Amino acid sequence: MVQGPLTNRVAALCDEVGPRLSPVSAQQVLAVRRRLDEALRVAVAGRLKAGKSTLVNALVGRRVAPTAVGECTRVVTQFRYGTADRLDVVRRDGSRVSRPLEESGMIPMQLGVPREDIAFVDVTLTSDRLRDLTVVDTPGLSSTNQSISAASANYLTPDQATPDAPLDDDLDDDSVAAVSGAEAVLYVFTQAVRADDIAALSTFQSVSARLSGNPINSIGLFNKVDKLVAGGADPWPVAGPLASDQAGVLRRVVSEVVPIAGLLAETTEAGRLTAADCEALRTLAGLSQTERMVLMASVDLFVNRDCPVSKAQRERLLSLLDLYGIGFALAQFANKPELGSGELVRLLLQASGFARLRNTLDQAFRWRTDAIKAAWALSSLERLAGHAAAQQDRELLRDAIERVLQQPEYHRLRLLEAAQSVTSGAVVLPEQMERELTRLALTTDAAWILEMPQAGVEQLAQAALAAANRWRVFAVAGASPAQARVAQVAHRGFFLLAQQVRGQNSAHPVSGAAPTAAPWQHQPPPPPGYGRAPGPYTPGYPGAPQPGPPHQFRPGHGGYR
Repeated sequence: MVQGPLTNRVAALCDEVGPRLSPVSAQQVLAVRRRLDEALRVAVAGRLKAGKSTLVNALVGRRVAPTAVGECTRVVTQFRYGTADRLDVVRRDGSRVSRPLEESGMIPMQLGVPREDIAFVDVTLTSDRLRDLTVVDTPGLSSTNQSISAASANYLTPDQATPDAPLDDDLDDDSVAAVSGAEAVLYVFTQAVRADDIAALSTFQSVSARLSGNPINSIGLFNKVDKLVAGGADPWPVAGPLASDQAGVLRRVVSEVVPIAGLLAETTEAGRLTAADCEALRTLAGLSQTERMVLMASVDLFVNRDCPVSKAQRERLLSLLDLYGIGFALAQFANKPELGSGELVRLLLQASGFARLRNTLDQAFRWRTDAIKAAWALSSLERLAGHAAAQQDRELLRDAIERVLQQPEYHRLRLLEAAQSVTSGAVVLPEQMERELTRLALTTDAAWILEMPQAGVEQLAQAALAAANRWRVFAVAGASPAQARVAQVAHRGFFLLAQQVRGQNSAHPVSGAAPTAAPWQHQPPPPPGYGRAPGPYTPGYPGAPQPGPPHQFRPGHGGYR
């Protein structure tokens, strides 16, 4: 259950207003209320064969989503926490058909229900990773375009809102329905971003709730970076600059681009590497340097050349690690023959780039869950108020929403909306002001917002008031009407920040100040270097990264420092 001051207040609104509404409106408000008790819902979207299901398995921590093309990969699949592993196929009429998972724990390739009748697949797992995060795997972009089913849309978007924008001709409609019901989006692509990738993300944003389609709550995943180079060579010197370029192309639709080797991430996070696999790698590492180089020259040579390790075992290693992961593992064993399997898995995880993604999710999504879910719920309630059949229902809902939005702490939502309008390019601000507004919207940490990590309370308060004054002057001194609206929101945000800072230093907070942030709200952004790429090559073994201090990613960029 998501707990925070913003979601708690919206939940109280639903509890207060719901019983006073007509039966139809009350049921819709109840659906919104129930969603507030659920984990943050993150949709994984992207082109077919982009590696979405592989990344879903890494996020879930188990290999449960099939990666080969089959019936089950062509439907929306939701993974959420449950007390037992269970799979239900939800029909478009709302009925459910239970199906057992395969002995391996995977979703069966055949679901036993005609594909056209399936709204989505609901999978509950006992994985702790899903306690506060629900992952939705979408079919992605395809060559067909069928209408969004009412059943799917009703389940995934409880307010029963339907998208106003036309759908991209190459966009799978069930994927759009799934994304429109998510509070955040991970968009997966490989190598160069295509024009229809940008169009797809724009379509997702057009059908999403007002903050789930925000670039701030969307991350681009540059997957399969290990395929950028041949022969198991280190891909990160290439992946870094490319990810940085892609971040520039996508800057209006995603907050950042994270490069990742998805297969390596799945293998390590899902615990697929066995002791026998590690011993096979250790044996290969014991071969002469020349023999290792020959084996790593191509997939064909690695599989078919005579070698102390069986062909079947080598094929398995390729399916788990590919040449890049194998080359990395061999370099670790060559450098430290006594390396344990647990330590190898840790190093492989680091080499996949997944650590950065996990930290980004924690900081960018889970950390802002309270605001994201509250914004989603208010957006849903606003749509209900606009479409309610009874005039009394419309008035009750609008009055209740306005009372909530008048509270100082709810200015965070206005800040996020203002930041969305700027980061999406709808409102253009000077670059420095855009960055300042984004920092203000992302956190309640005054030292980070004001870029004054060593400042005391009064210094921070004065700096916040100075920033508030700058934004007020900008609003009245030549700004366009749209810029002025954003500037007024920022002005009040910095004024409330000053009150918050002084209130945190007093037993009696300043009247009207925003409440002191709870510890889970007050986490600072991730420090530089939270994701790590492998280091340079080992001398004498081209294409194999050596252990040691690795390069570090910069937050928000694909490059290193």
